[in-house]
Amino acid sequence: MTEERITETTDAVGNTHTTHTVVSDGETRSGGTNWVLILLVLVIAVVGIFFLTQMNSAEVAKDNAIAGAADEVGEAANQVGEAAQGAGEAVENAVNN
Repeated sequence: MTEERITETTDAVGNTHTTHTVVSDGETRSGGTNWVLILLVLVIAVVGIFFLTQMNSAEVAKDNAIAGAADEVGEAANQVGEAAQGAGEAVENAVNN
């Protein structure tokens, strides 16, 4: 609530002075500033979550690529092992015959 106080004083010569004082109880309106700040914080949070999920997706893709490469290396090692075993059997057959 706002209250206006008007004070009139007269000096010894007879001059009158008027003073206006406005007293407020501290209740002010921000004109929507609080809503703008809340909206700004929400937008920043959504953008942050979006970037974190995108980075997480990139990490998953990288991990999947590494796992796929490891599987290919494992298959190649198995093929080399099978070839070595076949060569060993061929040598053994050649020695026995």
